[in-house]
Amino acid sequence: MPHDDRDHMRHALRLAARAIGRVHPNPVVGCVIVQQGTVIGHGFHHRAGEPHAEIEALRRAGERACGSSVYVTLEPCVHYGRTPPCVSALIAARVAQVHVAMIDPNPKVAGQGVAALRAAGIEVSVGLCQSEAEALNAPFTTWITQGRPLVTLKSALSLDGKMATHSGESQWITSPEARQWGHRMRDQHDMVMTGIGTVCHDDPRLNCRWPRGRDPIRLVVDSRLRMPDHAAILSSSTTAPLWLAVSDQANIDRWPLLQQQLTAPGSRLLSCRTTVNGQVDLVDLLSQLGTAGITSLLCETGYRLSAAMLAQRLVDRIALFLAPRLIGGQEAAGLLATGVSQLSQTPWIDAVTSRWVGGDLLVTGSVRYPVAEAPCLPA
Repeated sequence: MPHDDRDHMRHALRLAARAIGRVHPNPVVGCVIVQQGTVIGHGFHHRAGEPHAEIEALRRAGERACGSSVYVTLEPCVHYGRTPPCVSALIAARVAQVHVAMIDPNPKVAGQGVAALRAAGIEVSVGLCQSEAEALNAPFTTWITQGRPLVTLKSALSLDGKMATHSGESQWITSPEARQWGHRMRDQHDMVMTGIGTVCHDDPRLNCRWPRGRDPIRLVVDSRLRMPDHAAILSSSTTAPLWLAVSDQANIDRWPLLQQQLTAPGSRLLSCRTTVNGQVDLVDLLSQLGTAGITSLLCETGYRLSAAMLAQRLVDRIALFLAPRLIGGQEAAGLLATGVSQLSQTPWIDAVTSRWVGGDLLVTGSVRYPVAEAPCLPA
């Protein structure tokens, strides 16, 4: 593959990345149009309901698009949704070539866009920078194929894996730079989730304080609706709605009173199936989030809820900030409230990456679960 082709596709990927966290339930897509080695048009999908990347790029290119080469990070759509199909626009513009990074996992497209372009006499290649494109749209692919958001478990720990001291002190284990990076992660997710235990103990706001960042939808797993009337999350200055996931044991009579304190529109009470111990059924919760179009979920959960998410194999990625300090103590909380009894039951972390953020080490990776039928961690 010519070096210039790869450069143009990576340009399109960078454009697509600008919309991470802003287009759900759509994928992020970037497009670059090139005529005789010169970029004549570029674009990306800004948010759901607005023009797709190809349309934005074609508008910039105008009549010069005739005979051009198009680089697009996801297969052009061939169906009518909120906007007309991009395949029709590319055919009408009489482009000569279309380079596609990855096939759209959506069954409404899934190869049909490529087939339609080829039927119109347009040369199509598939697979340029495919791995990068697949990583970029992993949330969309998870949502399409599994009906739930891609889940990232994020936590701040000491080097010996403690979330807090034995007295419960946890603010702040990591550096200001690491905390800013955490806010950047909120900006890039559709939703951020925590449990009612964390709300009662730490009183978080769950908004984004990254410069020019946006606040994600905030979700609290609150099985019995114990949300304190004075919780900061109810009245924090944000336009992001607050969703509460409750079980059938919740005192829902409190919900109207809590709603009166909420400053952002769009708040919801999610009534979920209930487990035998009276907790929110997390599988049902994630299914409801998928139905609502949530494609990416950042879990900033305590050690009990984190363990439950892993026990039910609902965590796809991890992001752990490790501070160069030792807390120690058997009573100090670690990442997970419960553990495995055998090493064969442990989840593995694949594709591990690490980088320094301030004085802390950020370790990320994808979670791979053992094949065994039984849960890898006891609930």
